[in-house]
Amino acid sequence: MADGQQQSLSAAALRFVGFSLVGIGMFFLPVSLGGRSSIPLDHLISGLRRHWPMASAYYALGVLLAGTLLAGWELRQQRSPGRWLWALLCLLGLAAGLLRMLHRGPAWLTDPEVLPFLYDKLSIPVGLIVPVGAIFLAFLVDYGLLEFFGVLMEPVMRPLFHTPGRSAIDALASFVGSYSIGLLITNRVYLAGRYTAREAAIIATGFSTVSVTFMVIVARTCGLMGRWNLFFWTTLLVTFAVTALTVRLWPLRHFEQTNRRAEKSGTGSESDGSRLARAWRAALEAAGNAPPLQRCIWTNLKDGLAMVVRILPGIMSVGLLGLLAARHTPLFDWLGVLFWPVAVLAGLPEPLLAAKATALEVAEMFLPALLVNQAAPATRFAVAVMSIASILFFSASIPCILSTRIPLRIPQLLVIWLERAALSLLLAGLLARMFF
Repeated sequence: MADGQQQSLSAAALRFVGFSLVGIGMFFLPVSLGGRSSIPLDHLISGLRRHWPMASAYYALGVLLAGTLLAGWELRQQRSPGRWLWALLCLLGLAAGLLRMLHRGPAWLTDPEVLPFLYDKLSIPVGLIVPVGAIFLAFLVDYGLLEFFGVLMEPVMRPLFHTPGRSAIDALASFVGSYSIGLLITNRVYLAGRYTAREAAIIATGFSTVSVTFMVIVARTCGLMGRWNLFFWTTLLVTFAVTALTVRLWPLRHFEQTNRRAEKSGTGSESDGSRLARAWRAALEAAGNAPPLQRCIWTNLKDGLAMVVRILPGIMSVGLLGLLAARHTPLFDWLGVLFWPVAVLAGLPEPLLAAKATALEVAEMFLPALLVNQAAPATRFAVAVMSIASILFFSASIPCILSTRIPLRIPQLLVIWLERAALSLLLAGLLARMFF
């Protein structure tokens, strides 16, 4: 092997190992600071809020304004019912943010558990953690770690999930990036003819969950950062276990199998050495072809800012409507009846509360955490895991799926959500009883 090629491989290996360790450390290595144990990313966000509290609050308001202006511009480009609804929701979110900053509004809105909690404890942290977390996602996503685990996961994808080996990349992209990244990959591969409609539907509804940065917000809200690694790995396990079950249930089991796949899945030939060796080569290739770190960081930061501009108005508006409906109407109590037997079967200490929180998830995945943040530890843990493992919710993931070419419709998505929510609550509840 030529010296130049050897040096290139050594540099790629150094980038892969070094940058991946930085990313793993930022997202998964608990550190004690100021008497509190959490991951470095969480400490960083807490420090920003502690040192610049007003700047953080005004920044979140600026994000709401930018999201509203973007919705208005998109409405001018295409006047559809969906865009009208989104523009109105963005206006509602901006108005709610202004009222919070001005400390104005009726008592039912300024209640500490409603608007102040939604803005101060949720919107501001989300507004900060998405773009800041996106910076450090460059270390996880761009330098080979994704490809390394994607190749290693190939043997389990087809027997467990009825999807090709390459779908492991979609799943990992969602967990370390976002559901929007995962759905973007899935839609592109589907349109290229490398997924059938059923495979694309399974991946979109089974793997495209919120990212690790959003999981931090849920864990913080539920007081689980002290047990972050337990929460993260349990969520990963429950999400994939539920996906393995739902692919064997209607509607995914009988979903249309349009013949779009043009080639067999796989990353390299099985004869190209051991799987670990092929995973290593895939990682080195990705690391060697990756742009410079500063460019990756800038790209991820732009993507993070673009994402937060789109999601924060939905959190404030849909979240506020859902929270008010939960506090002042029996809507989610009625829906919660569907999940009460599951919560009882799981042995959760507050089954009615857990059932109601599960019903709330379909509106906005953060709402269950808000509802149970003062509940028993087992209830908080189970509901937090359920809110992420359920995947589908109307403030973000469902509209994203509907915007792709994957042939999923709202009735099918609601049935899949019902299955995922019930199974997630059951599995998370049983595991919570072991840990708490």
